Amino acid sequence: MSSTFDAAADAAPLARPRSRTDLFVSFTLLALQGFGGVLAVVQRELVENKRWMTREEFVEEWAVAQIMPGPNVINLSITLGSRYFGFTGALAAVAGMITFPLLVVLALALVYAEFASSPHMAGAVRGMGAVAAGLITATGLKLMPALKKNVLGVPLSAALGVAAFVAIAWFKLPLFWVLLALGGLSCMLAYRKLG
Repeated sequence: MSSTFDAAADAAPLARPRSRTDLFVSFTLLALQGFGGVLAVVQRELVENKRWMTREEFVEEWAVAQIMPGPNVINLSITLGSRYFGFTGALAAVAGMITFPLLVVLALALVYAEFASSPHMAGAVRGMGAVAAGLITATGLKLMPALKKNVLGVPLSAALGVAAFVAIAWFKLPLFWVLLALGGLSCMLAYRKLG
């Protein structure tokens, strides 16, 4: 049933933000939902609900956002805002990502400072980390079908993903060097396959 829904959703035409205000409000709501990891929320909202991007576009744009300096979701908001409304669209999307969440974080920081020494608070923070890891894993698995259209194909893409995981999680290599090595290798392989 879900594969039939996915196929029908993929065939439907993409929507677009109505205005810069729509971008601002949409990214504000995304940011306010994204406690513990915004990737799952962003993918669901931009691809499934708003239909501003296809799964494949999301995977490609997220990959670009990850290799650029700064928070991934801010980078994604810049590229998406810029795509539809140029420089002012990028500003509106970024403002949406940071304005109200900044106020919430400042308020939470004040509360956390008051209760930071509590063992219950420490346990709660550790529990939130586990939930965030689960959200990221679930989103990664949900986006795997988009690799079917990737120029490298599913097996090679999966092998590169596993290699990145092993390098970072087991061998504790710095993200910069893993990104440089495996990202460079994947770009070179994609270039050869395309041309």
